[in-house]
Amino acid sequence: MYTKTEEAWKAMLFDCARASVSIDIEQYIFEHNEIGDKFLEILKRKTKEGVKIRMLIDTAGSYSFYQSQIPGQLRKLGIQVRFFNIISPWRIPNFFSWFFRNHKKTLVIDKRVGFTGGTGMGDHMKDWRDTTGRLEGAVVMEITASFEDMWYLADETNIISKVKLFRGYTKKQDFITNAPYFQKRFLYHTLMNSLSKAKENIHLTTPYFVPDRRLISILKRAVRRGVDVRVILPEKIDVPLVASASHSSFGELLKHGVKIFKYSPSVLHAKTAVVDGVWGTYGSFNLDSLSFRYNYEGNIVTTDPNAVAQLGRHFEEDLKNSKEITLASWKVRSFSDKIRELLVWPFRGLL
Repeated sequence: MYTKTEEAWKAMLFDCARASVSIDIEQYIFEHNEIGDKFLEILKRKTKEGVKIRMLIDTAGSYSFYQSQIPGQLRKLGIQVRFFNIISPWRIPNFFSWFFRNHKKTLVIDKRVGFTGGTGMGDHMKDWRDTTGRLEGAVVMEITASFEDMWYLADETNIISKVKLFRGYTKKQDFITNAPYFQKRFLYHTLMNSLSKAKENIHLTTPYFVPDRRLISILKRAVRRGVDVRVILPEKIDVPLVASASHSSFGELLKHGVKIFKYSPSVLHAKTAVVDGVWGTYGSFNLDSLSFRYNYEGNIVTTDPNAVAQLGRHFEEDLKNSKEITLASWKVRSFSDKIRELLVWPFRGLL
C-alpha cells in the first residue's frame, strides 16, 4: 500500500512495463504532462508489442486531454480510448447528464495485478498524501469486472448495453462500487452499516467532507455509545465552496464529541476508513454528496488483519502531523467564515 502519489506512480509504471497481455486504465484525471507522458510512452511501446491497451477516461476530470489531439493519435496506434459521459454543446438540453462522473482510479495489468485508490495522473499531485493499493488474486478480477461495466457504459453508440449493465450491476465482495442509481449505492450502504456497528473507534480520512444527515447521525450515535470518532481532513481544500460546505457541519459534530483534525504537511487526498481495527476501506470514495449519490466510485473493503493494520498505522502517522480543531476554537472563527457556511448550507446536497 502506497501513501505517496509518486510512489504509486513508480509501481504502476514498473508493472505496465512488464505487461505481456493487456493494460486497462480507468482514470478521473489524466493529464498531458510529465507523468501522463510517461504512461503514454509505455502504452505506445506495449501496443507495438501486441499488448491490448484500453483507456477509460472521465471527460470532466480530464477535459484538456479529451480536447487534445492525443486520443486520436493513440487510436491510430491501436490503443482503445473511451471517454466517460462526454460533455458537448449538443448535450445542453440534458444538462444533468453532465453531473454523473466516473471517479474511479483503477489500473489492471494482464488481469493479474491491479491498482486502485485515490491516485490520479497529473503532475500537480506528485507530492500528495494519498492511499493506493497494489493487489493480486481474486480481487483483481472484481476490479476487471467493474472496468468492463464502465467500458460498455461509456459506449455512446450502444444503448442496449447500458440497459443490460443497469440490470447486471451487482455488488462485489472486495472491490465494492457505488453508482448513481437508488439500488446501486453499494459502497455507501456498506460504509454506513460498518460505522453503525462500531464498538471502539472510527477513524476516517477524507479530502472532502460534506456529511449527509445519515452520516452525521451515525457519528453522533457512535460517540454516545462510547466510540472514539476521529476525522482527519486537509488543512487546505482546493475548492473553497466545498471547504465552506464541509465547515458547516463542524459545529454540530464537535458539540457531540466527534474529534476533527486538520492535516498540514502536504495536500491530503487519501480516502480511508478503519472501524475497531478490524474493518477497513480505501479507494476513490469521498465523504460528500458527489460520492454518495452522483459519482461512480470504487473502494477496496477488507477485514484482512494486515491490510487493516496498515491503514490504522497510516492514520496514526497522519494524526501526528495534524492539529485538532476544538469546539472552543471553532466558535471564535471569523464572522465572514460563518456567513459563507450559512450561505452554502442549502447546496450541500450537490457538493
